[in-house]
Amino acid sequence: MKSFLLNNFLPSVFIVLVATSVAVAQGPVTGGPTPGTTPDPTAVPIDGGVSLLLAGGVAYGLRHLRSRRRNA
Repeated sequence: MKSFLLNNFLPSVFIVLVATSVAVAQGPVTGGPTPGTTPDPTAVPIDGGVSLLLAGGVAYGLRHLRSRRRNA
């Protein structure tokens, strides 16, 4: 029980306490764009990240199908 406390529990509590003391909300700032001034506020760039996720999903699916055919 003592090794569990020293190896797992106390370091976890320490990390949580340090993280909560550092995590402070940002105060209000002046400046920056105001809502309604951007041409299209719902425009989201869909580029490299989504295409990489899609390619990874296709590769994983193909690998899974090939391994299923080998085992059958």
